[in-house]
Amino acid sequence: MNPTERLLQGADTLLLMLPGALMTPQHMVQAGLFDELAKRRLALDLVAPDLHAEGADNRIALRRLEDEWLAPARKTYRRVWLGGISRGGQLALSCWAGQVGAVNGLCLLAPYAGGRLTTNAIVRAGGLASWIATDDQMSDPDVRLWHWLLSPPPAVPMFMGYGDRDRFADGMSLLAQHLPLPRCEVLPGDHDWSAWLPLWQRFLDAGHFDALA
Repeated sequence: MNPTERLLQGADTLLLMLPGALMTPQHMVQAGLFDELAKRRLALDLVAPDLHAEGADNRIALRRLEDEWLAPARKTYRRVWLGGISRGGQLALSCWAGQVGAVNGLCLLAPYAGGRLTTNAIVRAGGLASWIATDDQMSDPDVRLWHWLLSPPPAVPMFMGYGDRDRFADGMSLLAQHLPLPRCEVLPGDHDWSAWLPLWQRFLDAGHFDALA
């Protein structure tokens, strides 16, 4: 098991940042996410847990996220944000959209919006409001996320972005149309750190967090 990575600065706000598929918390450290936060001296603690969706259904991961991470964090922090990259972003968004656990904000870097079978079906139906998922399809976490977005919970501060050459860009564009976003950042780059690190920098500079005292 890959150990959890932490940057604890005595802040009253925590961001739990979930890694993508085939990504470890150490990859996030090596890419510079923790260094970018530290040099800005923001009043934000950052934790990258080793938590991924497990198998074809992410319900176990969502329950672990709430029970092992979010619920304990709420006892310590005034605000708890949730974020993730790619599949980690999808898991974070599913946690909010499915009301599995309460969060105070979301940071979504290239969140996976589901396979093209699902997103194409939504487009062919004429949009999300006209799309109907069958009971059998609801075992698919991609389908379940879109179903939840038909009736999303109250909005929270939210940042989303992806690279303009991302191979999943079509799905992310569709996703952005159904989220309460002030805007979706689209920067040069692929489905990799060429886009994710600049997006992270944009998120940190967006004014969501105070400076350390």
